[in-house]
Amino acid sequence: MGTVARKPNRSPTSLPLFRVLLFLLVLTGVFLFEVDNLATQTKTIIGYNLEPTPWHEFPAKQFNNETKIARASRIIQCSFFSCGIKSHTNQTPFTRKIEKCPRFFRWIHHDLEPWSETRISHALLMEVKKFASFRVVIINGRLYVDYYYDCVQSRAMFTIWGFLQLLKRFPGRVPDVDMMFDCMDKPLIERNSSNTPLPIFRYCTTPNHYDIPFPDWSFWGWPEINIGPWEEEFQSIKEGSQKQSWKNKYPYAYWRGNPDVVSPIREALLQCNDTEQWGAEIMRQNWTREVMDGFKQSKLSNQCNHRYKIYAEGYAWSVSLKYILACGCVPLIINPKYDDFFSRGLFPKRNYLPISPENICPSIKTAVEWGNENPIKADEIGKSVQDFMERLNIDRIYDYMFHLIVEYAKLLDFKPVRPSTSHEECVDSLYCFADQKQTGFLARSATMPSDAPPCMLPQQANRQIDKMIAQKANIINSTQLLM
Repeated sequence: MGTVARKPNRSPTSLPLFRVLLFLLVLTGVFLFEVDNLATQTKTIIGYNLEPTPWHEFPAKQFNNETKIARASRIIQCSFFSCGIKSHTNQTPFTRKIEKCPRFFRWIHHDLEPWSETRISHALLMEVKKFASFRVVIINGRLYVDYYYDCVQSRAMFTIWGFLQLLKRFPGRVPDVDMMFDCMDKPLIERNSSNTPLPIFRYCTTPNHYDIPFPDWSFWGWPEINIGPWEEEFQSIKEGSQKQSWKNKYPYAYWRGNPDVVSPIREALLQCNDTEQWGAEIMRQNWTREVMDGFKQSKLSNQCNHRYKIYAEGYAWSVSLKYILACGCVPLIINPKYDDFFSRGLFPKRNYLPISPENICPSIKTAVEWGNENPIKADEIGKSVQDFMERLNIDRIYDYMFHLIVEYAKLLDFKPVRPSTSHEECVDSLYCFADQKQTGFLARSATMPSDAPPCMLPQQANRQIDKMIAQKANIINSTQLLM
């Protein structure tokens, strides 16, 4: 009797289920590949996928404390899913009267004068792109940033935070604008007959450059060296300066900083560290040690115990100027090459004493001897410059940013459009990228809508400014340095 072969018992659904699982596995692999591909191409405010600026090199940032998956997740979340649809476009009514802007606001017209007739085309903006770290575009109260190069430390984060706070400060009043920005120290666009004026914003400029000065990142905080927002730091410094009267302070000049920044001026200043011979105390600041010790020796409010404080430029311009001026001591400024947006409002012999860079030590000694022999006049200089800095409060910072952007936007001969490679930045996206310490600094410098309109911008006065430049140069270049 023959036997009948039996067919294997196979579930009718096993093969389709296998195909579904295989499809899902492939789909997941493709999804993860695309996510990783997107993450590795997305440039961010903290430096992911960005190289340092080639014109001012610094060590590339390392992100070794996070896994590849965690990094990709953070980039995608912060870059694409943090900003909602809400924007600051609803204007809030002003309840206070308008005030006059400080006189140095006149420099806004002077800085933008090169484009007053030709205006700024899109092609001109694209030409200056090669000198920019990032591009800022504001449209209908929303902020878009196109990142080209990384910025040292957290400069980009706190600069962009300043823009976001400006939009929050004056909702619905900041015009659409398209601007290139470099976050490093030295101006790049030289003024000469063969150069086309190229518009780029940065933290400083010189009389020989077209670069447009803009308030620097440290007005909102500098976490890496534990310097808080400007409003906090100024009040703390002023209180520290008032612990002793001017006549009871040490009767010599003081400087504390980092000389190892390729600065011939600071290197020469080290030779002046002799209170008997030169009337100066020069201290080297070791930031590595300060970080390890919790910044115990670098608190700015504890550095106002001398009658005179020295300002010496570093690699280029230095943010230390505003903290030195806030002390109420007599500033001894070694003739600077670079200007930030407010320092052009200072006048030699009225707000500071100029120090010759060719004869630093003897010049410091002469200034100290003059001040000690003329304590009333010297004290007046210290008070005048501290008052100047007190008037430079955060309201005036936002006012300056507002007027500069408004006047610059008037010069654009095209309608700003969001760049296809840009990313929207908002308060939540910055908090998403910020580490714990940065988050605290951001929160401390957050603002609210202003109840006062921006101050009244002075009329153009370029001739008066040119005259003032010549007057200052005559005083600084004079061998008669003191009053």
